[in-house]
Amino acid sequence: MRSLRHRGPDGEGLFVDPDTGVHLGHRRLAILDLAGGGQPMWNEDQTVAVIHNGEIYNHVELRHQLIARGHRFTSDHSDTEVLVHGYEEWGADLPVRLNGMFAFAILDRSSRRLFLARDRFGEKPLYYTHRAGMFAFASELTALCQLPFVDRQIELAAIQKFLAYGFLPSPRTLLEGVFKLPGGSWLLFDLDQNVVRTDRFWQFSLTPDERLNESHDDVLAEELRELIVQAVRRRLISDVPLGVFLSGGIDSGAILAAAARSMPADTIRTFTIGFTEPSFDESDYAATVAKTFGTQHATDRLDLETARDLLPRVLGALDEPLGDPSILPTYLLSRFTRREVTVALSGDGGDELFAGYDPFAALALAQTYHRLVPSGVHRLLRDLADLLPLSDRNMSFDFKVRRALAGLSYPASMWNPAWLAPVEPEAMAELCDHPLAPEELYSEAIQQWERARPHQSIVDRTLEFYTTFYLPDNILTKVDRASMMSSLESRAVFLDNDLVAFCQRLPHRFKYRNGTRKYLLKRALEGDLPADILRRPKKGFGIPLAKWLRSDPPALPMDPVPGIRIDRVRQAWTEHREGRRDHRLFLWSWLSLQSVLRSYLGRSDAA
Repeated sequence: MRSLRHRGPDGEGLFVDPDTGVHLGHRRLAILDLAGGGQPMWNEDQTVAVIHNGEIYNHVELRHQLIARGHRFTSDHSDTEVLVHGYEEWGADLPVRLNGMFAFAILDRSSRRLFLARDRFGEKPLYYTHRAGMFAFASELTALCQLPFVDRQIELAAIQKFLAYGFLPSPRTLLEGVFKLPGGSWLLFDLDQNVVRTDRFWQFSLTPDERLNESHDDVLAEELRELIVQAVRRRLISDVPLGVFLSGGIDSGAILAAAARSMPADTIRTFTIGFTEPSFDESDYAATVAKTFGTQHATDRLDLETARDLLPRVLGALDEPLGDPSILPTYLLSRFTRREVTVALSGDGGDELFAGYDPFAALALAQTYHRLVPSGVHRLLRDLADLLPLSDRNMSFDFKVRRALAGLSYPASMWNPAWLAPVEPEAMAELCDHPLAPEELYSEAIQQWERARPHQSIVDRTLEFYTTFYLPDNILTKVDRASMMSSLESRAVFLDNDLVAFCQRLPHRFKYRNGTRKYLLKRALEGDLPADILRRPKKGFGIPLAKWLRSDPPALPMDPVPGIRIDRVRQAWTEHREGRRDHRLFLWSWLSLQSVLRSYLGRSDAA
């Protein structure tokens, strides 16, 4: 439990059941019912106990329903106690009734079983293992690795999967026999039979209601605006100070506009991270949005020296490798924000639900290219793209061209992961002793692509990829780890149940139309945000990694990694430093992988 103190610095609770031998431990970050929310929390007759990480935003409504059915509550307004009585009333149907972010475990002493569940998108982490007759679970791999029956054996295929995606798709981890419970899932462990069973209680899928195509844009925009306001109001419930992450983009601007409808704008605290490199910096846009509403705004900056100082701390705190270098500014933003507040509202999920990423703008062209351009011409174009001068600017032309052409080397079912890949399959064949075939590397993405309903558009298939894989296993993992390092709770407004349900039935023409991404969201914000904010191109939350790795590179660890040819890593390192190739994503992923193998999983067990 000490290894999880950063996730809950305000208190701890431990229960050991003499009858079942079950140990329940909990670290608390106090947000609601500060005096009465300690855990484990029990029902009236001490037969059901719960430990819980997260927030249940509809706990007041559920409490009223349960009281009407005869349940007696002892806490004043704890959301966790709703889980105890909700399980008594609804059993395994409890999670589907919850609107929130959560990972919880319930001990049912009467039926002698453990019931675990994780929120729909996996905002809150939950790992588990079942081996040698032992079952254990935790919020981070770090805690599980301290158990003597977890032998920390590295799964070689998982290393390649990580380098191919930039993250590890659930339920996979680097460790054999240790799993992530996927978002939207529950797990049941029978203590007597020593059997684990898992199932989905919810899975994201797009079911467009074509009748909405007949609706006027303004009508749908107003409905969307009201749903965002409701989602924000649910997330403003807190017994501790609260603020808003502000990037100067559409998503965070929508959240601030909604918050300003629920509370005086001059009482809202907003927080931004800027960069010294202009092509990456969005702090002026954020300041414009903050000034529009009159918030209490604060800005911090990330420069090379700060990044170098943060690197060991951030990489050392990761319990699984992450190929997304924006965890550095996310951590700095969280640390900066935590000085003033304990809770922050975030715009995570907006890009995935409303088609905000660059690939959405390239899909039609990609289909035409893939159909008309012969493979030999494609190979020539890739070679020519490698001759383009390298630029360290954010989302530079040469970077986009190389990434696009790399992805288009493969079938459409692999485009999305290949466009994200730190190491594309062709390069993986040179990097690894026993490389997986592209179909094996991207098996999860291919299965998702092939599950598509008949006549599903390529835009919707791409939306489902980003929402099913990239959002939970990259974005939400990054935000959870970065915020929890500073004991800050981040609340994703766009992942509200009602808002997501609206997006699921919304035809894709309201998300991407005539080259405009986030079409309906922008329409909903007209009059709330300045026109130049609505029109400006998306930058993303990137960092000047390519430049930093050349100008003042960190020491790159070269410890042996199973199945990886270290000479190829050294070659990539040399090519990048000399400005001959751009290997920024691979080199960051390598740093992350090495850090996890060293600090958490045990180097001696990995070799």
